[in-house]
Amino acid sequence: MTRPRYRKEHIVTSVVAVIIDEQERVLLTRRSIPPFKGMWVMPGGKIDLGEPIATALRREVDEEVGLEIEVGSLINVFEHVTPGEENCHYIILFYRCRPVHYDLSHNLDEVSEAIWVARGDLAQYDMPEGTRSILGTVFPEFAA
Repeated sequence: MTRPRYRKEHIVTSVVAVIIDEQERVLLTRRSIPPFKGMWVMPGGKIDLGEPIATALRREVDEEVGLEIEVGSLINVFEHVTPGEENCHYIILFYRCRPVHYDLSHNLDEVSEAIWVARGDLAQYDMPEGTRSILGTVFPEFAA
């Protein structure tokens, strides 16, 4: 049996910050690059070799939206496996976080928009299945 090929021959481990403020608004970003270009997601990215998880979360959020966060608990782990020369095998760790401040300064190279969205308005946004699933874990009415 032939083993599927991937762009990288190792698993890529990533982190995503589910940033929720005191009013239960979630920080969403519209991607300006693949994957999920044009869709609404939460800030995150790859963990560098030797980098602690919480450090990677803080770095990725700062790079994408210029926000300082406090890292909370692990929400869930999501595996994304899509064979193909342009795809990777991802393990994604989703952490609940809270903002230290609210001054957003998004990186236009990765993010075309960054907005705070009330939990009741989340269904109006075009987002990948994994993002919807995680938000449904945090806000059960969103999963219904």
